[in-house]
Amino acid sequence: MTDQTQGRLLKLAAIFLGLYAVILTLSPAVRERSWDVDYRWAHWLGLFVWIGMTWLAHRATAHYLPDRDPYLLPIASLLSGWGLLTIWRLTFTFGLRQTIWLAISVAVFVAALRLRDLLAALRRYKYLWLTGGLILTALTLFFGSNPAGIGPRLWLSCCGVYFQPSEPLKLLLVIYLAAYLADRMPLSGQAAFPLIFPTILLTGLALLLLLVQRDLGTASIFIVLYAIVLYLAAGRKRVLLVSAAALGLAGLLGYRLIDIVRLRLDAWLNPWGDPSGRAYQIVQSLLAIANGGLWGRGPGLGNPGFVPVAHSDFIFAAIAEEAGLIGTIGLLALLGIFLARGLHTALRAPNKFRRLLAAGLTTYLGTQSLLIIGGNERLLPLTGVTLPFVSYGGSSLLTSYLALLILITISGESDEPAPLPAPQPYLVLGGLLGIGLAAAAVVNGWWAVVRGPELLTRTDNPRRALSDRYVPRGALLDRSDTPISITRGETGGLWRDYQYPDLAPVTGYAHPVYGLGGLEARLDDYLRGLDGNPATLTWWHHLLYGQPPPGLDVRLSLDLDLQARADTLLGGHAGAVVLLNAQNGEILVMASHPTFDPNTFDENGETLLRDPDSPLLNRAALGSYPLGGELAAVFGKDAGSLAAFGLTSAPQLRLQVAAPTTPNAAGGLRVSPLQMALAAAALSNGGTVPAPRIALAVNTPQSGWVILPALGKPLEAVSSQTAERTAQSLITAGKPYWQILSSTDSSVTWLLTGTPPDWGGASLTLVVLLEEENHVLAESIGQGMLEAALGP
Repeated sequence: MTDQTQGRLLKLAAIFLGLYAVILTLSPAVRERSWDVDYRWAHWLGLFVWIGMTWLAHRATAHYLPDRDPYLLPIASLLSGWGLLTIWRLTFTFGLRQTIWLAISVAVFVAALRLRDLLAALRRYKYLWLTGGLILTALTLFFGSNPAGIGPRLWLSCCGVYFQPSEPLKLLLVIYLAAYLADRMPLSGQAAFPLIFPTILLTGLALLLLLVQRDLGTASIFIVLYAIVLYLAAGRKRVLLVSAAALGLAGLLGYRLIDIVRLRLDAWLNPWGDPSGRAYQIVQSLLAIANGGLWGRGPGLGNPGFVPVAHSDFIFAAIAEEAGLIGTIGLLALLGIFLARGLHTALRAPNKFRRLLAAGLTTYLGTQSLLIIGGNERLLPLTGVTLPFVSYGGSSLLTSYLALLILITISGESDEPAPLPAPQPYLVLGGLLGIGLAAAAVVNGWWAVVRGPELLTRTDNPRRALSDRYVPRGALLDRSDTPISITRGETGGLWRDYQYPDLAPVTGYAHPVYGLGGLEARLDDYLRGLDGNPATLTWWHHLLYGQPPPGLDVRLSLDLDLQARADTLLGGHAGAVVLLNAQNGEILVMASHPTFDPNTFDENGETLLRDPDSPLLNRAALGSYPLGGELAAVFGKDAGSLAAFGLTSAPQLRLQVAAPTTPNAAGGLRVSPLQMALAAAALSNGGTVPAPRIALAVNTPQSGWVILPALGKPLEAVSSQTAERTAQSLITAGKPYWQILSSTDSSVTWLLTGTPPDWGGASLTLVVLLEEENHVLAESIGQGMLEAALGP
């Protein structure tokens, strides 16, 4: 029965990995949406090696351990295969090396199954094993190296092969503690300290070596391992409390004295403070988890390469991006089952040594897994340890398989379980591990589902820009469907073409380095196809391609002919022009100068960002300028009058707008030209301030052009009689429009003009703002714009 169960589970693991490998092979075609691509084939070598070695392990365990636990080997094999394919997906070189290490690890596992007296030898020579591990670790102080060429020298190397002694040292520490404490149980009374003093001495020596090496992650695991094994032997909760206090004190001292500890804790506490510096790793890890969402991008369709060391320290984030929350919960469930079977093995062990050994190894695998997963999720500070069975690293993989060897050997013993007078410590251990895994699942869900959409909009998320190279972004069109910003190129090389660059402060940009701005940012969900497409279509594209469907075109209220006229009249002067329909609030012109050309962002991006003239600023909507006395005379000075015209609140618009200052007097209020244009529209619209609109409609695949309603509501500023009387008083003889011209002490010129209330055609309102005192130019621009707008 055991053989059948293990065999079925291994077949399921092989089916899962086979499907995973097929999807990896086809992923370039899916990403490019073309069959004419270079397919991935290299990872099949790893899969075939995995199948062969797993079959050998299955046959060997069936022969030598007929009564073994049937779940341990399948779960470990599935985890190692999943990790292997993920590493192959990330890099060919590391995938090949991990395949070799997998073959070596399983070969050692199979060969060691033949050793009938393995556990007895481990117990008998406990001092020799631990001393050998300490000596090897100490040698790294003199002969240590690092495969990357920089960083801590924690490896011994020879002939291009690297071995990290601190990995098996964890295993050897557990073996030593289990063997030593099993001979001296129960530990009670004042005589306990002399009995455990040798363990404190040797564990302290190991910790000292690790601290000198600055291998802080392994040092943390050592403290936890010592505390748990001692707690299991002694049954005293004070051991856990003292160890927790010691771990906290070590962290505090490390923060004060060791720079790498301080940097990691700072990055953990506030990663958003320096997302491109010391917190770059954790921020990119969170972005990868967020990008995976609920279902994941699909094998080979994510971008885990953006996360540093994704094949090792951050392999959980790599899996989360492509397998999603569903996949990572599955991985956590596998770990949970494995740890539960490990504790089950401990409880059924035939003697104290084997019980402590099995529980200690389960603690080692569980603690290390939680440390690295928690670090990837920002649940815990980063420690730099590997995920057992999954992460790249020959030393780690070999040590994990040695731990599996001991666990499965203990589980295969048919003797009766040893008496267990106090099972509570083992229940507490199981509870702690279960809580840790549950917390990891909840936090993973938080970043993937709750915070995910917000994180993905960050400008330091390079995945959005890469996706834009494969999925066409919707176009921005003027009211006559004349293109303003469009996408050109072929899949894999798409790029944004800004056909009317002078509108850039308003329409904005979508750039892989500088992110999103203007309408490109505000309408991004439509332009990227996240909104406006049927939910089933979005879900299908996400499931099949790991990307949203093609973006949707958005029609704006802007009139490019009038816009070009405004840009010509404004010329090289700093300021803004806003022309809108006073009745329905549609913005016909929104000019802001100086402007810039987003087509040259690659060459001039940094220069534009540092330009003191702020060409990226949309002065029409985001500029903030004081009112002149003439304007105060028309719109009032008290807060009530200003609020009635909407001058004390930000316009509700599908565009980033400035919030007005709080007025303490007319001269204390600062507003944008857009706010001023809306307020002035009341004079041409019977006293009503219209709700502004700049995005008129979106072209959906099911319903065609769908109207985008105004976000705000019209305001009744004054009565129609008052509006008409005020407008008539502002009409200059011989001119068919009313006009207000005003200057401020800060050299700002305002021109407000519009059609009278009894105008037979469309009611228009125009605002000209100049960052200089120049009435002549303001009047010239106003007259030229009205002539163009009202002319035939």
